[in-house]
Amino acid sequence: MFGSVEVGLIYAIMALGVYLSFRILDFPDLTVDGSFVTGASVAAVMIVGGANPFAASAAALLAGFAAGTLTGLLHTKGKINPLLSGILMMIALYSINLRIMGKSNVPLLQQETVITKITAAWQQTGFDAVLNQLLSFTGFAPRTWAILCSMAVLTLVVKGVLDWLMKTEVGIALRAAGDNKPMVASFSANTDWLIVFGLGLSNALVAFSGALIAQYGGFSDVNMGVGMIVIGLASVIIGEALFGAHSVVRATWAVIGGAIVYRLILALALRVEFLETGDVKLITALIVISALIVPNVWAAQKEKRRKKRKAQQLERGEPVAGAKTNYKSI
Repeated sequence: MFGSVEVGLIYAIMALGVYLSFRILDFPDLTVDGSFVTGASVAAVMIVGGANPFAASAAALLAGFAAGTLTGLLHTKGKINPLLSGILMMIALYSINLRIMGKSNVPLLQQETVITKITAAWQQTGFDAVLNQLLSFTGFAPRTWAILCSMAVLTLVVKGVLDWLMKTEVGIALRAAGDNKPMVASFSANTDWLIVFGLGLSNALVAFSGALIAQYGGFSDVNMGVGMIVIGLASVIIGEALFGAHSVVRATWAVIGGAIVYRLILALALRVEFLETGDVKLITALIVISALIVPNVWAAQKEKRRKKRKAQQLERGEPVAGAKTNYKSI
């Protein structure tokens, strides 16, 4: 369960990227399945080649931005359907990722990564003993808090930058372009540039998350991005259902919370005896279906109860809030 929270914080960065493309830009970007692996493969190859893991993670971010930019250009300049442009880029990235890695899998078990560097630096401070002492009454004492604390800080930094960007002129234009593209174009704004930039930023976050997951898991695999878009959507949908999304700041909080809740639900589901590791995709699909259906059913039941209560008030002759007054009878 502790590991699920750690992984959930890393996946939250990817979910923020998915939120940017699906909710802000209203663009069904399937490039995510490919750009996630692109980030992982670029970071893995550079680390194996002796590069600094922090520089490798930054390079992965830039590679993801390039992939998202190409998807945006296919749509805006090539006039290709948004869904199809994402699918085409995802397919192309499969071969590109194989070219980058040179094989289907690159292990990082013997390499120094961002995770190992952070863990080593953290253990020298002695914070683990302090935190375990403070939480001794819970009986919970993990081997290290390094990954959890560092990934929490990193995710909050990414969230803060994204929140700040959405309040700038560029961010407001991005939100407007996703909500009403013709209106933005009528003000002589370059909507094509906004879409290209937004998709580039979205896939940059996805690729950065992929680089961190590869270093956390100790390997990069060409198939590790399969179904990643569903995981991102699950995080967004669960977060919005549980925490709401009335503003961008609250929505980004909800996405982070949704990513963590999703990993916890998945961990609990895999503890069921008849479920196996191979059922992860099925569990993910069921979680997303539940997150989509349950809020609608709940809202319908709430509306039904409201109408029933209103009808009972009218029968008793009681005043009903929001009811129109018949002034002709006065």
